Amino acid sequence: MIELINVSKEYKRSRIRVVSNTMFNVEEGRFYAVMGSSGSGKTTLLNVIGGIDKFDSGEIIIDNVRLSALTRTEMADFRLNNVGIVYQNYNLIDCLTLRENILLPLHNKDIDPSEFDDVSDDIAAKLGIRDILDRYPHEVSGGEQQRAAICRAIINEPKVILADEPIGNLDSKSTTAVMECFEKLNKEDGITILMVTHDLYTASYCDKVMLFKDGIITSSLDRDGMSRKEFYRHILTGLELGDIYE
Repeated sequence: MIELINVSKEYKRSRIRVVSNTMFNVEEGRFYAVMGSSGSGKTTLLNVIGGIDKFDSGEIIIDNVRLSALTRTEMADFRLNNVGIVYQNYNLIDCLTLRENILLPLHNKDIDPSEFDDVSDDIAAKLGIRDILDRYPHEVSGGEQQRAAICRAIINEPKVILADEPIGNLDSKSTTAVMECFEKLNKEDGITILMVTHDLYTASYCDKVMLFKDGIITSSLDRDGMSRKEFYRHILTGLELGDIYE
């Protein structure tokens, strides 16, 4: 579903290469995490996969589409229709209700506006926030804002979700609620999810964790049928994990 082939990205002014000949695959219908310390380049990696930033060399393929072959307009259309992005800071518009925030992507689609409320009700019910759709972001908790952001990311029925530290601003209760939403979308709806995180608990929900350091994937850890608690312990004691947090 997602394939990176020798992908590199360098910030020209500083001459710092934050992604360096990185190669990995994310299988269709799986939930993968890229795990590394703050400042390791995880967000840049996600941005080049999502077509937000350009990569300097290599190739990224999503659902058999080569991103390097797309124009800027084609990339925007591809992202709108195939990729949902969830940010750490929610990126909700304060003057819009949660419902209006969720519905924003549909304004670029050929859908009858009379159907909008039914669509938003259905998707919000799936993530447990249907009863607060007419509230504004400042009137709800961080976890509820993030679930609204996830609803917005999936309202176009994307094949892939990219999540950038999605629980970075949440307390433990909200973290669990948000991660259970991602797990539900992956297991029940079959959406492929790639998440970047530095958090062990968050990573333990995934099928596979790839360890990212100095611009490359250094190793990976597979869940292989383990319970979430077992996988948490496996990640904690896993290959090269100590090196990441030096």
